[in-house]
Parts: sequence; C-alpha cells; structure tokens
Amino acid sequence: MNNGQSVNDRNAEHEIIECMNPLQPRNFFLYAGAGAGKTRALKNVLDEFRKVNGDEFRRSGRKVAVITYTNAAANEISTRLGNDLLFPVSTIHSFCWAQIGKFHADIQSWLIQNLPLEILELEDKQAKGRANSQASIDRARAIKLMNERLQWLSVSRRFTYSPTGENYGMASLTHSEVIKLTADFICSKKILQTIITNRFPFLLIDECQDTNRLLMKSLFELALEKKGKFALGLFGDTMQRIYSDGYSNLMHVVPGDWATPQKLINYRSSKRIVELGNSLRADIDTLRQEAHAENPDGIARLFVSPAATSNKVENEQTIMSKMAELTGDENWLLRTEVKTLTLEHHMAAHRNGFSLMFEALDDKSSLGSGLRKGDLAGLKFFSEKVQPLLEASAKGDTFGVMSHLRKCSPLLKKLYLEQFSESMDPLSHVRDAVRSLTELEGSKSTVTFFDVLQSVGKSGLFELPRSLRSFVDSDVGDGENAERMEGNEEPDEPEQLQNENDAESSSSKLRRWRAFLETPYRQIVPYSEYVAERGPYGTHQGVKGLEFERVMVILDDSAARGYSFSFEKLLGAKPSKIAKQKQNSSDESGIDSTRRLLYVTCTRAKRSLALVAYTENPDSLISAVQEHGWLKASEIERV
Repeated sequence: MNNGQSVNDRNAEHEIIECMNPLQPRNFFLYAGAGAGKTRALKNVLDEFRKVNGDEFRRSGRKVAVITYTNAAANEISTRLGNDLLFPVSTIHSFCWAQIGKFHADIQSWLIQNLPLEILELEDKQAKGRANSQASIDRARAIKLMNERLQWLSVSRRFTYSPTGENYGMASLTHSEVIKLTADFICSKKILQTIITNRFPFLLIDECQDTNRLLMKSLFELALEKKGKFALGLFGDTMQRIYSDGYSNLMHVVPGDWATPQKLINYRSSKRIVELGNSLRADIDTLRQEAHAENPDGIARLFVSPAATSNKVENEQTIMSKMAELTGDENWLLRTEVKTLTLEHHMAAHRNGFSLMFEALDDKSSLGSGLRKGDLAGLKFFSEKVQPLLEASAKGDTFGVMSHLRKCSPLLKKLYLEQFSESMDPLSHVRDAVRSLTELEGSKSTVTFFDVLQSVGKSGLFELPRSLRSFVDSDVGDGENAERMEGNEEPDEPEQLQNENDAESSSSKLRRWRAFLETPYRQIVPYSEYVAERGPYGTHQGVKGLEFERVMVILDDSAARGYSFSFEKLLGAKPSKIAKQKQNSSDESGIDSTRRLLYVTCTRAKRSLALVAYTENPDSLISAVQEHGWLKASEIERV
C-alpha cells in the first residue's frame, strides 16, 4: 500500500482486499466522489491480490475480470496493471459477447421470439396510421426488412458481433441485443452461471453507475445465486451518473450484506472546488469529501449575464480575462488552455452548428444515447463513409478517394468486379457514383442527408445500415447486390443500450430518422468533430474521469432548449411547476439530473473554475446561489 495515502483510503482498500479472499468472497461497492482515485484504488487492490493469490489463480486458470465503460478506460487500466492476463480488462460489450458468443442456437431462438414483437408493433401502427403518408411508406419498408431477417432465421445460423465495429450483415448482432441476451442468459442458463463464476471468481465493474441496469440486475442475481463462490465488486459514484441506462439509486439497490467502503479524499481539485462539489451533492447523498492536504486553495467564480447577450463568445473571452486577473494565471487568456464545458449537448450543438440534426434524433431512448456517444451506425455511415470520400474528392486527392473506396465500397470487391467482361470498364460505374455524389454535395448548401442517402442508395457505392434502408426510394444498387451475393445480406444497426423499462418503439425510431434525414447534410462535420472531442466545447459525458487546470462551465438554458436540464430551475431562478416530475425511466427528476451534470463539470477543475450563467432573472439566480450556500457574494459578478 502507498504510505502517502490517507487513513481513510488505506482502510477502504484494506476492506476490499478482505472481500477478495477466494475462500470467503464478499460482494462490495466502493463509493467514491470526483477525484478520489477509484482507478488508483482498483490498481492497488489488484496489485495486492496478485501478490497473495496470483500464482494459485494462474495454476487453476482462474482470473479476475475487470469491466469498464470505454475502450480508452480499458486500455488505461490494463496498462496500469502491466497488461497482466490474470486481470483481463474489457468494455461491458466485449465481456458480454465473450460469455455468450458460443450459444448460437440459443441466440437464434431468442431472436425468433423477439423479432415478431417488433413487427407486430409496426403493423399495429401501420393499421392505425394514415395510408400513403411518408410515415406509412417508411413503416412498410421497415416491416419488409424485418420479415426478411425473420425468414433468414428460419434455418440454423451462426452469429457474429464486434464491440467496436459496425456489425454489418444479418448474422451480426446489435450492441443492444448483446446486452439483453447476456442479461437473459445469465438469469436463465445455469451452465452460463457456472462458466462465468468458475472462470472469474471475482468480477469488478468500474463506473458501475452507468452500467445498464438490466445487466446489473442479472449480475446481482448471479452474485446471490453463487454466494460464497463468487463476488461482484462495484466501483463508482451515483452523483457522476451521466447515462440513463444505469440505476439512479444504486446505493439503495445494493443488498444490505454487501461491504460499502468509501473514499473521502479528493486528490484532484483545489479546496474551494471540493467545497463547491460537496454543496452540489448535499441534497443527493451524505458523501462529503476533503481536499488532499497538498491541494491548493483554488478559486471558483460565478459570472452572471443576460440571456439576451448578443455575442456570447466575446462575453466569455472577457470573463477569461477577468479570471486571469483574479488568479494571476495568464493561461486563462488562452482559449486552448481553458477547458470549456457546456452542461448538456443541446448547448454544444447550438454553438457548434449541428443543432437541427441533433434535435431530430435526440430523446431519452437508446437512439438519443447513441447520438450523444457518436456510435449510431446511421450517423457513422455519413461521418465515416460518405464524408471522407467527399473531403478527399474536394482536395483532388485521387489516391485518397480510391484508398477509401477500396476499404469501404462493395463496388470494388472482387466478387462484384468479376461480373464484368474484359471489354468492359469495371470502374466506370464507380466513377459515375462518385461524380454523382460529389456534384450533389457541392451543388447547394441546402443538400440534406436524405439527398445524399438517395444518391448512395441508387449507386450502391456504400452499404446502407438497416436504420436507413427503409428510406431509400429505389431498389438497392449494384454494390448492395454484391453484398447479397457474398451472403452479407442485411446491414445491422448497432443501436445503444435500452433501459429495462424504456423499450423504444420501431415506429418512433422511424419518425426520428426521417426527421434527421430532412436536416442539412453539412452539419455532419461539426457533429463529428464534437463527438470526437475536437470541437471547442465539451460536455460532462466527454470529460468524466478527466481533469483540467482551468475550467469554464457555460450554463445557458436558452441554448439547451429546456431538454430535461435546467440550471435555472435547479437554483429556483425559474419556477418549476412539477419539481419532481420524472424525466426518465430511472425515476429521476430533471432537477436532480441537472445537479449531477453540474457536479461532474465543476469537479473537472484542478485549480480554478469559472461558471458563466446566462439568465433572464439575474437577481433571482444570484440570490438562489447564495441561499444554497454554493458561492458567496464576493464570488459572484455580473457581466
């Protein structure tokens, strides 16, 4: 153990080590706030476990599985552990597929049972809807595609899945399907329970508050069923829950016989920012942090501006200058040295120029979750297939165009090219398809995603994901036929995780995709930059777990369009008719959600923090901030 740690940290880690006794395994939930070093604790605990139990586990082929939320986090944790095979680290999707990937017959049976339910839901909407409307046409195409997949399942099949890939083909499963299949199989198949617990006597989940609750529920049942032979270890903080998939009240869901160690020291943030974080979470739970003794005093300021401020970027530059004076830190003058965060995605979409496409798809369903994460196949089709081609073509980069097509286009696959006789030019159709697409995109600024989709659908230049197939007017192009010839008949949509009680209807998805396709295609570029964290504005979702010397948090309800987040309602500056109205399937109010997002963004700061609030009621907001005890009068300034 690290002797420089606080007594609290050493006690918490010692308690976890006791829980990870192979002879007496005990479930635990390590509860720790921002900057408390959850990953450090995970490493320390597993280092100690390796010393005591490593040799025995290696001889018996047993391992300690570690699950985290992103590939980047998995790589970081694995590196810290020395890439030791004793501790396989993976994302939740990778772990799930590794457990169920050989149960092909069971997977097929599950799909055969569930796919007709989706078809029936669409058929019901179709019967009640207006005939010959665009929505009716879209539904009819979707029903046809679903029936084709169901017919494909009429004979024995084997299935594939890539946690990081696009999962094209009828045989490939979606992200959502893999999670639901795993949860179902863990509860219903004794053999899978035995396989998992024999292989992994300990299963540790990092960022457990964001882990899909359907899967978490199945793991709780597994821990109960295999008590004394298997232990589940959770690392997390419900105050930092940012996705609606997880339990909002995880502390109350964890059984009473679990160990619940806590880490109370914040190693990241200055004393003032830790105090602010404690104030923000005071109405949610009883966790109170202390700043590490070596952390600086730090500074936090609130700047209040009118909602009607005409040039907000200029206003924020002025605020950065004020922060430079207050802190004596000239790096506040450099936008590249200041991490600017918005409370929620609509604000960033508004400022970055992709609000129309974002609003069309955004909701509290799996579709909205995938939109925020940037991994919907329907969007990646445009950002990773169409746009790179257009950019290379615009530069006159012929080599780049052909390189991209060889990688992505079915029109350059061997089976397709072999159809042409020696006297025919097999690339003629490819050149025509590229020319048609580039001329369309360059013809006018009002080109929509729908226009681009029709061009690609007609030529078959790229495979179409299932989510977009229903909107293509013509029959599939030659490239799609090439895919059918290779047995890769049906692209799949890697949809995001669904809440247990948030089964999103196929009809609703069709409506949202249709609305998206009617928006300007040019918005795909700023959207792609944003989800890749290359844009000037970030959100809580992109920075959780990260830290920055200087942070500026933008609070602007007008840009957020009132989506379920409202800092003015949180502070009482704007009345809330139903303060505790449930905003999502996790039984959490919009006010509580806003508080969490504010906590996550504020606690990214190490030394100094500037909160910039745009409001129609500055007096009410300032009074409310002081009444809540978040900031003092001397820390608030009108701009």
